[in-house]
Amino acid sequence: MNEKVLAYLKVIAAMVIVGSSVVTGKILIQTMPIFLASELRFLVASLILVPLLIFKEGIPSLNKKDIVILFFQSFTGVFLFSIFMLYGLKFTTAMEAGLVTSTLPAMVALLAYFITKEKLTRNKIVGILTAILGVIILNISGVVHEMQVGNLKILGNLLVLGAVMGEALFIILGKSISKKISPLAITTGVSIIGVLLFLPMAIYDIIRANYSFGYVHDWLLISYFGIIVTVLAFLLMYQGIAILPATTVGILTSVLPLSTVILSFFFLREPFHYYHLIGFCLIFIAIYFTSREEKLQVKQNFKIS
Repeated sequence: MNEKVLAYLKVIAAMVIVGSSVVTGKILIQTMPIFLASELRFLVASLILVPLLIFKEGIPSLNKKDIVILFFQSFTGVFLFSIFMLYGLKFTTAMEAGLVTSTLPAMVALLAYFITKEKLTRNKIVGILTAILGVIILNISGVVHEMQVGNLKILGNLLVLGAVMGEALFIILGKSISKKISPLAITTGVSIIGVLLFLPMAIYDIIRANYSFGYVHDWLLISYFGIIVTVLAFLLMYQGIAILPATTVGILTSVLPLSTVILSFFFLREPFHYYHLIGFCLIFIAIYFTSREEKLQVKQNFKIS
C-alpha cells in the first residue's frame, strides 16, 4: 500500500478512536472524578509504553528543546484537552461537543499557517471549508431539535472549544518533532508527562470524592482510554503526522465529530437525521480534495527531480 494512503488511513483511524473517547468520557464522568480518570488513563498507557519503548528502541536521546516541545504537547493536547473536554461534557451533550469540534480543521490550518508557515493552496482551502460545513451539518439537527441553551450549556461548549485549541496545538507541536523522534518515543513521553501533570489533582480527587474502586465498568472504560485512545490512537496519529502536512492532518480531523455522532446515536441514543448523511458526504469530499492536493504535490516534485 502507498505510504501516503496508509498515513491517511492511520490518521482517520486515530480520529475515529478520539471521537469515541467523547462518548466514553461522557459515560465515565458520571461515576468517576475527572482528574482521577485522566490520571489512571495515562498511568495505564505509560505502564504499557515504557517497557515497549525500552524493548523496541531503547531510551531515546533528547535535547532540551525536544523535552520542552514534549512538555507543551502533553500540557496542551493531554492535560488541557482532557480537562476541558471532560468538564465540558458535564454541561453539554456529546452532539453539541461534536459541533464545537468541527472547528478543529480550521484551527489546525490556521496555526499551521502562522507557526509552521504551511501554505494554504486552493484545494486545501476548499477541503477545509467543505470539512467545516460537513461537520456543522452533521451536528446541526441535534442542536436545532434539542436546543435548550443556558449559562451552563454555553460554559460546556466553551470548555470543549478550549479542548479543540489544545488538540490543534498538540498536532502542530507533534509535527515539529515527528521527523526527529519516533512515534513510540513521543507517545511514551507525553503519556509520562501526563501522569505527572494529573497526579496532584488525582490525589485530591481521591480524598475529596471518597471514590470506591469497585466499579467494573469504570475499569473497563479506563482500560479503553489507556490502551486504545492513548496508546493506539497516539501511535497512529504520530505515524501519520510524520508523513502528512499539518494542514492535511487538520482536515482529516473532520472524522472526529463524525465518529462522535455515530457513536452518540448507538450508545447515547441521540437522534440521527438526514442532515448527518449530507454531512458524511461533505466530509468525504473534503478528504478527496486533500488527497488530490497531495497527488499534485507528488507529481510536481517528480517533474522537478
